[in-house]
Parts: sequence; structure tokens; C-alpha cells
Amino acid sequence: MDETSYNIARNQINQLPCIFERALLAKAAVCEAAQRISLAEREVVACREPVVRASCGQLLTLLRANSSFALKVKDAQRILPHAMAMKVQCGGLVGLRDLLDPDAAAPDIMKLVRLAQAEYASFEALPFSRIVQGVVHWQGRKRRPPTPPGEPQPS
Repeated sequence: MDETSYNIARNQINQLPCIFERALLAKAAVCEAAQRISLAEREVVACREPVVRASCGQLLTLLRANSSFALKVKDAQRILPHAMAMKVQCGGLVGLRDLLDPDAAAPDIMKLVRLAQAEYASFEALPFSRIVQGVVHWQGRKRRPPTPPGEPQPS
């Protein structure tokens, strides 16, 4: 399946894509509203709660804007490279978890959104200086060194 066909099928099947899909696929967070869908030997994540999805969109926009200094980018609205997008999503959720639900093992997205809405007048009122610390400290997987030709791949 070529990428164009895949993207058309993905948009038809997953009409409400999860805002924090990267964090969920990386198993850096959990969400009660998430629904995993297999598509062409890949996995996508849909959201079953449109209202929560809208709140997640607002939250991610604010995380991106407030993380721009930590990411050393001037325009946080531009398309970010994958590693930076992962840092914003995963690190931002860790920072939010540390602020609102420090005893949780993993960030629970829907729970964190609801806690933030209950404790703060708006997402803009969140203490992003504390939340962005999660973005700063979050590290993705380390790359494996390339395997020399003729040697078996490590598992």
C-alpha cells in the first residue's frame, strides 16, 4: 500500500484521530478514550470522546507554545520533527502528571485533562513553567548502533 492510499484509508477509518497518538503508541501514556485500530500492518489511535479530544487539542497547542524555548525553536506552530513532537507530547504529559497526579504510574490523558479543568479556570492558567520541566527532562529511546553487514540483528 502506498502512502497516499494509506493516508486516504486512515482518514476514512479514523475520523477522530487522537491528539496524543504518538505518546499512546510509544506507551508513554494511557487514555480511557483511546481506541486502537489496526490498519495496513500499522496501528492508529482514535478518540471516542469528541469533547475530551477538543480539550486535548487546546492543551497540546499550549504545550507546544510554552515548550518552544525548551526546544530551542522560535516558531512552535510550525511542523516539528518527530523527536521534538515526541518530547512535547510525552514530556508534556509527564510534566502534567507530576503536577496533577504525581502518584500515577503513567500519565492518564483523559484523567489529566479533567483534573486540569477542575483545578484551573482554564488551560492557560496552568503553571507551564513547571509542566515544561517534563519536556526538558524527557528522553526518547536511544538509537541502536548499526549492525555491521553479515552479523545477526540483535533482538
